[in-house]
Amino acid sequence: MNQAFDKPKEFCGVFGIYNHAEAAEMTYLSLYTLQHRGQEGAGIVSSDGNRLHRHVGRGLVNDVFGSHETIEKLLGHIAIGHNRYSTTGSDEDANVQPILVKSKNGMLALGHNGNLVNSRKIRRELESEGALFQTSTDTEVIVHLIARSKKEGLVEQIKDALSQVRGAYSLLIMTKNKLIAARDPSGVRPLAIGKLKDSHIVTSETCALDLIGAEYIRDVKPGELLIFDENGMKSESLGQPVKPAHCIFELIYFSRPDSRIFGEYVDKTRRKFGKMLAAEYPIDADIVISVPDSSNTAALGYSHRTGMRFELGLIRNHYIGRTFIQPQQAIRDFNVRVKFNPVGGVLEGRRVVVVEDSIVRGTTLKMLVNSIRKVGAKEVHVLVSSPPIRYPCFYGMDFPTRAELIANKKTVDEIRDFIDVDSLGYLSLEGLLSAVPDGGKGYCAACFNGCYPIPIDEKFTKNVHEVEGSKD
Repeated sequence: MNQAFDKPKEFCGVFGIYNHAEAAEMTYLSLYTLQHRGQEGAGIVSSDGNRLHRHVGRGLVNDVFGSHETIEKLLGHIAIGHNRYSTTGSDEDANVQPILVKSKNGMLALGHNGNLVNSRKIRRELESEGALFQTSTDTEVIVHLIARSKKEGLVEQIKDALSQVRGAYSLLIMTKNKLIAARDPSGVRPLAIGKLKDSHIVTSETCALDLIGAEYIRDVKPGELLIFDENGMKSESLGQPVKPAHCIFELIYFSRPDSRIFGEYVDKTRRKFGKMLAAEYPIDADIVISVPDSSNTAALGYSHRTGMRFELGLIRNHYIGRTFIQPQQAIRDFNVRVKFNPVGGVLEGRRVVVVEDSIVRGTTLKMLVNSIRKVGAKEVHVLVSSPPIRYPCFYGMDFPTRAELIANKKTVDEIRDFIDVDSLGYLSLEGLLSAVPDGGKGYCAACFNGCYPIPIDEKFTKNVHEVEGSKD
């Protein structure tokens, strides 16, 4: 993880559309709205009813699909797209999705958001039986399980394959005449259904629907498999339903604020987090600022509840790419300063509350606090709209190892001293969960409390950060 932006990494974004004359173009446009979910690679596979056409590459959507001619070659009325961040599998060309394979059912394209906690075990078993893997992704494990299934028909083979995996998956599969979507029984990752006239859409976030003027219908249910073909939409069950375990971090940080996730409006929920912070930490200060952009709405919630004035105290540079050339002459804290700059006229002489959504290592926040003090802030108080992150995630978020998580090895007071602030407060887990429906009973908060809703193999937890090619 780049310590210049000390955050959990996004995982992936998927988009699929059935029965649209410009399916690839709709997919391309929608991938822009999902860019925040993955910035290492992007790809689209389309079908014209006879052949599947694929174009993928490393980089941002605009890097991969830089010319209109590229989109024009992706013919057909069905398409799936994927933005990738490698939570499992290295950042290599072969790992960019959607992957395209030839099977006994014909050509299949797959795009996956999530992480399978038993993929390494299954991979070793398959390799011992002679299976050859072309990528290091856990998505390819699903492909092999589908190919080896003894069930009749593709849908039953998919259901058979998914019955053998554990973990988080929001999965899109495409044939030359079908679009298939599946979501794990715990519903860890989001997956929404939309409608655009006679076209059906499945996507990670509803902001993609908004862009192309589609209507949000509902979420794919946990443990549901959907088939879109000439007969419309058909729903099937993947088996016995289990207790939902939606990822709470989707609402805290990952998803765009204009999206609707797990049936909840992200912006509205983050404002609730900020209001809960205000109830727990009513600090006597002059202004409240956010660490842009994901903390903006939580800071607004804090401002509204306390009556404290919200100001733009940090300006973020939105034009920094995935990589940039470091200056030859050493500039202290360049990685942070190139992305954030304090507004001296706002901060000088003021007692400042800084609202942040999470702290992972604390390195970036320490540098930001230093820059705020340098422009003359009188006091700096940091409030975090989530509890301390003490445990790694095994379901598709890229947190560092447990030893690298600052809250795993330091107390709140020690973290306060490390980042050099006058006070530090984290939103309580109770406060966080009270801001979501049913007291958060349908949410996974394992990164805060270590209670993993989907069983994790002990060997996986020991080796997940050490396996060659792993980014988890």
